[in-house]
Amino acid sequence: MFVHPGFDPIAIHVGPLAVRWYGLMYLLAFITVIGLGRHRIKTRPSSGWNNQMLDDVLFFGVLGVVLGGRLGHVLFYQPDYYLANPLHILYVWEGGMSFHGGLLGVLLAMWFYARRVGISWLSVTDFVAPLTPLGLGFGRIGNFINGELWGRATDVPWGMVFPKVDGLSRHPSQLYEFALEGLVLFTIVWLYSSKPRSAGAVSSVFLIGYGVFRFLVEFTREPDNGFLLLGMSLGQWYSIPMVLVGALMLRKFSRT
Repeated sequence: MFVHPGFDPIAIHVGPLAVRWYGLMYLLAFITVIGLGRHRIKTRPSSGWNNQMLDDVLFFGVLGVVLGGRLGHVLFYQPDYYLANPLHILYVWEGGMSFHGGLLGVLLAMWFYARRVGISWLSVTDFVAPLTPLGLGFGRIGNFINGELWGRATDVPWGMVFPKVDGLSRHPSQLYEFALEGLVLFTIVWLYSSKPRSAGAVSSVFLIGYGVFRFLVEFTREPDNGFLLLGMSLGQWYSIPMVLVGALMLRKFSRT
């Protein structure tokens, strides 16, 4: 059994400013997207993408992640708390970002970008999908550093005590998500997208992969809003439509 290190959430003090680990993880995520995107552009010139397009789509993607992720957390997980404390909606440095809200925000941002430049929405999401999982993984490292989104009580040898919660040994579910939603999902989507695919196929694999991994990890994660219908968590119920939509899309686009 291990004990959570209780990291200082502030990584660096620059004069009166405090740079938090959570923000650094997001910065690292965006840098990773740029690096992977430029590598893909360089190695696959036939994709039709260039560095300026990558920079533009990243700008829209950042807006979608931050606005969608934060509003998703506020509306999907803790609406009562934020209704009572509306100013805390702006406290993004304290954590509290919803993947499912961020996904909706990014999809909307990608749709807007696709219309702006006159290209297919699916071609944008297919390009972005392989660049995303490692960034998601860094976000989970940020959750771990903050000591948030802890796991359920367990007796496994690698269980971890989160002192700010209680004295129970718990699953380090943030690290499970880093491994599955970050490293494993990246490997799957990156390799799948390395060969020419029908428009929408890569996006479909991303939806299926993330939905399945998130659904499984939720069995070890303390549910944010308790257990719902059939004893499943809210995160699991949000993941099921992702898998179904992804499977239907893959079936349709793999035939074209």
